[in-house]
Amino acid sequence: MSIADSVSLRRAGPADAATLKPLIEGGYRGSSARRGWTHEADIVEDERIGAGELAAMLADPAIHFLIAEKDGQPVGCIAVTDKAEARAYFGLLCVDPPMQSSGLGSRLIREAEELARGLGARIMEISVIEDREELIAMYQRKDYRDTGRRDPFPAPQPRPLHFRLFEKRLHG
Repeated sequence: MSIADSVSLRRAGPADAATLKPLIEGGYRGSSARRGWTHEADIVEDERIGAGELAAMLADPAIHFLIAEKDGQPVGCIAVTDKAEARAYFGLLCVDPPMQSSGLGSRLIREAEELARGLGARIMEISVIEDREELIAMYQRKDYRDTGRRDPFPAPQPRPLHFRLFEKRLHG
């Protein structure tokens, strides 16, 4: 059994905010994030998500948050938003840096795609900071295609940043 297979997944709810916030910040920002390959610590300043924003996401019925746990501790998460019109969006994919490259991120993406199919989605979308070439390459290997759409990063940064929108046709 792989490390990723030994992790349990469950739906997260509002009570999980206090454990998810440090996981997300530690995976995306700050010195602890640099232990993994997917961090934004050298690209984006400030926190990844505010406590209020995370609490609102966890309470929103259109957002389905999955949390991965190993030995009762959070080691990963992903959020799937039902956008209606047969579309879903996933974001906040996070794997604890020591668990990265274990297959857990791929498992979370597969689970998110399955969840989206269950919601009636035929297209899954994701936005990626345009400078993240190795992350973009990973999504392309998973059949996500660049739509050509670019959106400005929502918070001011030392240099302008943009998101690239990718989508994948969900089968089944």
